Amino acid sequence: MSAIFGPAGNAESFPYKSSVDAPRWLAGLGLDCYEYQCGKGVNVGEATARKVGEAAREAGIVLSIHAPYFINLANPDPDSLQKTIGYITAACQAADWMGATRVVIHSGALMKRTRREAQDIALHSLKEVVAACDGTGFGHITLCPETMGKINQLGDLDEVLELCTLDERLTPCVDFGHLYARTLGELEGHEACVKMLDRIKAVLGEERASRFHSHFSKIQFTPNGGEKMHLTFDQEDFGPDPEPLMAEVARRGWSPTFICESAGTQAEDALTMKRLYQNA
Repeated sequence: MSAIFGPAGNAESFPYKSSVDAPRWLAGLGLDCYEYQCGKGVNVGEATARKVGEAAREAGIVLSIHAPYFINLANPDPDSLQKTIGYITAACQAADWMGATRVVIHSGALMKRTRREAQDIALHSLKEVVAACDGTGFGHITLCPETMGKINQLGDLDEVLELCTLDERLTPCVDFGHLYARTLGELEGHEACVKMLDRIKAVLGEERASRFHSHFSKIQFTPNGGEKMHLTFDQEDFGPDPEPLMAEVARRGWSPTFICESAGTQAEDALTMKRLYQNA
């Protein structure tokens, strides 16, 4: 097994109108996977979802879905939890139609609570989410809690890994750009990559760690908030640099899924990451 690479949604250079054409186009570029975006809501119908899935199977492209951004596992309000369960099961339904195997979910916001209080609420919420997914027949879909980029959000690496200990099917979505931004540029370079990958392995074991899901892009941050905006690889002022991570993943022989979230050049930058990985 080796790592696989692809974009989040369609790059600015995508020459077609419909995402049904995306798998064929990505395979032609030499990419391996595609994350279908439902960040603003699950608005894809069954017919389209099945067409995307069929196109992906024909092109040999592995699919995942990004669930709605407004999920907040750390909100204790029972109505909010029901909404969150609804957003996630809707994303799982779309994933099931497509034959996508993974659904990425946001961890949540602190909402003026301590990190520990917010985390305990999120752990309870995620238990309910997993039970609901099992109950609606989506137990085969892997949920991927994501590391977040703003300092006041739940979702540093340890928090996401703790969420993933709830059920062995849960897989972390490690967004290295987010971790770089929320630490104001500290998590950058080879040593930081080694530490992060070692940490995933320590909590989840090597077998699960080796298959982690990942988002990657360069991200601009502000000193008091963390993440400000996604950038392209051409930009030099902010990191992280993908090369040390690609080298370390290749050295370990791990097989994660890397989804590039660059601003508009996500397909091209995903290809750059794949080349760095292959060269390593």
